[in-house]
Amino acid sequence: MATDRAIMAISLALRGLLLDARPKAGELKDAGVDLYLAESFTKKPVLTVSIFLYRATVSTARRNLPPKIGPDGKKYRPPLPLDLHYMITPWASKPEMQQLLLAWAMRALEDTPVLPSGFLNHFDPENQPFGPDETVEVVYEPLSIQDMLAIWEVGKPNIQVSATYVARVVPIDSRVPMPEGSPVQTRI
Repeated sequence: MATDRAIMAISLALRGLLLDARPKAGELKDAGVDLYLAESFTKKPVLTVSIFLYRATVSTARRNLPPKIGPDGKKYRPPLPLDLHYMITPWASKPEMQQLLLAWAMRALEDTPVLPSGFLNHFDPENQPFGPDETVEVVYEPLSIQDMLAIWEVGKPNIQVSATYVARVVPIDSRVPMPEGSPVQTRI
């Protein structure tokens, strides 16, 4: 039942998760967490973790989902199962703080590998993009050096240490009903 607002809700939920996990005291208590666009990498933020959605792919593992029956009783085309690929980057003026930010963010994401619908819908309460039984799994996704450098092409020469994660499987529901023929009357 995830709507087309699901991608936005997941990005906001990841931001909210990291903000909620921020230490209440100590060096990281004032750390920021921001969603980034490619052009955002030209800025030099201080004490911030950026969340950059760098790729969205159709999940090959769940590509053949069955059609859905909507609340109106109609049969709709199968959901589009997406995997969302994020890059988490710590930004700080000193390498020690950057590494501390990275460790904190990675630990927070590892501690909460499954985002339930209640948490996801919290960030888009008026639209409730996820159904009550839907969840999104967030797992670490290692990238090759070549892939990482390709992503960082937008931030040259400001390449930073980063970690990549995938949020899977996000089933975006269709609004297109499936045509239903009348029952067969005779056999040939």
